[in-house]
Amino acid sequence: MPERSPWSKPSLDWLLVFVPAAIVLELAGGPDLAIFLCSAVGIVPLAGLIGRSTEQLATHLGPRSGGLLNATFGNVTELIIAVFLILDGRLDVVKLSMTGSILGNLLLVLGISLLAGGIRHTEQSFNARSAQVHATSLVLAVTGLLMPAVFAHSGDVSKIQREVVSVTVALVLIALYLGALAFTMVTHEHLFRTPTEGEEPTWSRRRALGVLVVATAFVGLLSEFLVGALDPAIDSLGLTEGFVGLILIPIIGNAAEHSSAVLFALRNKVDVTLEIAIGSSTQIALFVAPVLVFVSLLVGHPMDFVFTTFEIASVALSTVLVFMISADGWSNWLEGAQLTGAYVIMAISFFFIQ
Repeated sequence: MPERSPWSKPSLDWLLVFVPAAIVLELAGGPDLAIFLCSAVGIVPLAGLIGRSTEQLATHLGPRSGGLLNATFGNVTELIIAVFLILDGRLDVVKLSMTGSILGNLLLVLGISLLAGGIRHTEQSFNARSAQVHATSLVLAVTGLLMPAVFAHSGDVSKIQREVVSVTVALVLIALYLGALAFTMVTHEHLFRTPTEGEEPTWSRRRALGVLVVATAFVGLLSEFLVGALDPAIDSLGLTEGFVGLILIPIIGNAAEHSSAVLFALRNKVDVTLEIAIGSSTQIALFVAPVLVFVSLLVGHPMDFVFTTFEIASVALSTVLVFMISADGWSNWLEGAQLTGAYVIMAISFFFIQ
C-alpha cells in the first residue's frame, strides 16, 4: 500500500451522508432550513467527486483533450445551481453568485493559497506569462461587465435594447473564451502547465465516467432542493440575499476546488494554484455567465448582462490586484494576506446589501 503523503488532500467524502439526508427531508416535508443546510453541505462532496472524476478522465484522454474536459466541467456545479435559480426567477442572486465566484477565486482562494504557501516556502515562483494571459482575459471580462451597465444607465433604454446588447456581449465573450482555450491548448500550450501531466489514472475510464454522471445528477437534485428552500432559510438565518448569492453559494460550489488550490501552493506548485484560481474566474466571467444569458432566454426568464456598480467595481478592483501581484512571477505570504484582506472588506460590505 503506498504511503500517504502528509500533504495529501483531505477527503470530503464523509459529507456524502448529507445527500440522502436532504432527499429524505424533502420527501418527508421536513423543515426548510434543514433541507437547505443538508442540500448545501451535500453539494460540497459531490462537487469534489465531479472534480476528481473529471481529472481521472482527463488523464485517460491526454493533456489536450483532458485540458478541454477540465475547462468544460471546471464550474459545472455553479452552473447547475445557477440554472435552478434562473428557473425560480432569482436573476439577481444568479448575478451575485457569478460575481461571488470571481471574487472568491481571485481574492479568497488565491489569497489563502499564497499566504499558506508563502509561510511554508518564504517565496514562490510561477510562470508570469501564463498568469498574465488569464489576467488580461479578466480585464476583458470587466469590459464586458462595464459597457452594458454604462449603456443601460445612459438614457431611455428599452428592454429589447438591453437584451440585444447583453446577447451580443455574451456571444463576444464566449468567442474570446474559446479563443483563449485555443491559445492555451493548441498554439501556445508550451507556456501553460497541465495538472494531469506526468500523472497516471487510478480509476478506470468507466468508473470515472459513471461517477461524473451520477455526481452531476445528484448536484442537480440537491440544487433544486436548495433553491426551493432558499427564502425560508434566508429568513431563518437572518442573512441577506446579497450575502447568500455573493458568499454562500460560491463557497458551496467551489469548496473542493478551493482545498486543491491551497494544497498545490503548500506543495510549491503555484502554477497549478493560479490555474485553478485565476483560470476558474476567467471561465466564470467569459463562459459561464454568458451561457446563462442564453439559458435564461430559453427558459423564459430573460437575464440581461447588466450588473450593479458595486459588482463591477469589486470585480475590477480584484482584477487590478491580481494583475499587479502576478506581474513579476513571484509570490509571498504578504501578497496572500493582502488578497484575503481585500476579500474580507468586500464581503462585509456585501453583507448588508439586500
